[in-house]
Amino acid sequence: MNKVLPVTETTPTPRVGTIVGVDVGGTFTDLFYFDEAARAFRTGKVPSNRGDEAVGFLEGLKGFGALAALDSIVHGTTVGTNALLERKGAKVGLITTAGFRDVLEMRRRDRRATWGLTGDFVPVVERDFRLEVAERVLASGEIREAVDTDAVKAAARALLEKGAQALAIVFMNAYANPANEIAALEAAREVWPNEHLERSSAILPEIREFERTSTTALNAYLQPGVGSYLAKLEEALASEDFAGKFHIVQSNGGVMSTEVARRLPARTALSGPAAGVIAAAAIAEAAGFPDVITGDLGGTSFDVSLITGGKTALAAQTTVDFGLVIRTPMIEITTIGAGGGSIAHVDAGGLLQVGPESAGSRPGPVCYGQGGARPTLTDANVVLGRINADRPIGGKLDRLDVEAAKAAIDQHVAGPLGLGVMEAAEAIVRVADGKMAGAIRLMSIERGHDPSRFAAVPFGGGGALHAGALIKDVGLKAALVPRYPGVTSALGCVIADIRHDQVQTVNLGLQGIDAPALADRMAAEAASARAVVEAARLSVERIDTVFELDMHYVGQTHTLAVRLPASLGETAEGLSESMIATAFEEAYQASFSRLLPGVPMRIVNLRTSAIGVRPGFDLAALAPTGEKTVEEAKTGTRNVWFSGAWHEAAIYARLDLPVDAVVPGPAILEQPDATVVVDPDLSARIDRFGNVIVERK
Repeated sequence: MNKVLPVTETTPTPRVGTIVGVDVGGTFTDLFYFDEAARAFRTGKVPSNRGDEAVGFLEGLKGFGALAALDSIVHGTTVGTNALLERKGAKVGLITTAGFRDVLEMRRRDRRATWGLTGDFVPVVERDFRLEVAERVLASGEIREAVDTDAVKAAARALLEKGAQALAIVFMNAYANPANEIAALEAAREVWPNEHLERSSAILPEIREFERTSTTALNAYLQPGVGSYLAKLEEALASEDFAGKFHIVQSNGGVMSTEVARRLPARTALSGPAAGVIAAAAIAEAAGFPDVITGDLGGTSFDVSLITGGKTALAAQTTVDFGLVIRTPMIEITTIGAGGGSIAHVDAGGLLQVGPESAGSRPGPVCYGQGGARPTLTDANVVLGRINADRPIGGKLDRLDVEAAKAAIDQHVAGPLGLGVMEAAEAIVRVADGKMAGAIRLMSIERGHDPSRFAAVPFGGGGALHAGALIKDVGLKAALVPRYPGVTSALGCVIADIRHDQVQTVNLGLQGIDAPALADRMAAEAASARAVVEAARLSVERIDTVFELDMHYVGQTHTLAVRLPASLGETAEGLSESMIATAFEEAYQASFSRLLPGVPMRIVNLRTSAIGVRPGFDLAALAPTGEKTVEEAKTGTRNVWFSGAWHEAAIYARLDLPVDAVVPGPAILEQPDATVVVDPDLSARIDRFGNVIVERK
């Protein structure tokens, strides 16, 4: 494959200040405070307030002092994700070209179930809310029929009367010439009462009508909810005299301004999980583990991502739920409903299931004593002795109710299955472990990777509880538990780069291509992308510009992403037909182990990324600084249930363990934001960054 070096431009010396990363999950809100000048940090964790996340958001921030003293806040949010999964977005109206109102239902001829003659897919835009107007643009960009702007206004008024809250305008071939869409948008603005309207050529100027329609419609679907959520947070911050910069993590692992997030909320669909992957990649690479599989276990879900050679994998599009396709670069993440709050139950067939339904933070697990009546994965871990009932994470509860958890497991699981309480609790954990292991196999083995080369990076509040099971069930070589696993996603918010991706369909044959004209187009795209990054007003060391071409051999339907050499710079000076051909052949050979000599090549899309590289975060700042010995870090022992029997496990204050400490299992390492379980047949050691490396004895 072609070797790519970053394209860089040095910017003025970056400003330094105080920055807080905030990750709002379904159960807890995690925070990471970093003073860039002093290289000092603090962490925080408070219960989330589902339905009014601003409450927990503010409560967590106030733990670091006056908000007026903060320079930047970077937020990873799941509001967009939850709205899509729960189908709780806005009422969307769609105005499209006559004859194309059913594109969202036609999709790509996929189906939820392989077999059967019926389907149950319902688009986020109801058919009555999809209206057609006369207009036509050819694939060449020629306007065959100008749009009837009076018809657009009439359609917009009709949609408003039906109750539409947001408007998407999608015309055929608008990627080739947006003139009709622009005229339609301006006409619609005259009658539309809010800012929740956009055209597809501004969201995704790319060929393929379904993906463009779906992305634009889903963007509109999220605009009112995400916009209202961000506005509420900004009002809350302003009420506390916060005058700094507030940014949002994108699904691609980069950061964007709240202004961009309001306009392009579809780019926040995997915001929260993406931040954790960014931090895990940085931690693992520094620790000498370039190939890892991340596992973010929160209160509601388990998010898995693959990192090879220290690089995260970006997908050009993702499907959040069946039929809900968003075509924008996103970190490849697989999510399953298995979190600490996942409810255990016996289904109608007599099988034990864990999740996807979650107890959340309120009422939460039974052991929280806040009204939860059904047992969760957290309840099982408490009963097994793996979680210290006297030291609940989050700091808002004095003690966890072990007896109540036992009673719930007995009633809902043990009794129906004819098991003892301890056996039932272990069964709950094993079922959850199996689901997590399956998600990891999906991301590794099924993609041709040998899991024995990879280490797991479990994080989130519950990830480290299951590190040993993941090693043994999947055959991983080790597990690397970050210094502060419960706030890893919040750390990712702090270290994430500013990034803006954009795409433009060019549809050019490579043979005889006008390379200077294409270079001019690339330079214009680069300038546009860089302007978005610069407008974010966060300190960066430099801005990198990256060009990719979606290419194929003529006659093929699929395309291949071809990274162009970094030596082009942001002006694409030196671009040539031979350079593009070489890059394509190298990428094609690497992907398919063969070439197709004599078949013409074609460029379909131009992709441009501007990446504002944030000042490097020295992970050594997280390393242990105390002088306690291993014995001094030991706080006692506790009976813990492993493999059908009680074992006396040593208990350690994890943050007091010195560098190079070795702790044989069975052992429990406790800290305010997480608990690390070391199984009897495993051992743990502390590396120079304070990470826990769990390995086989």
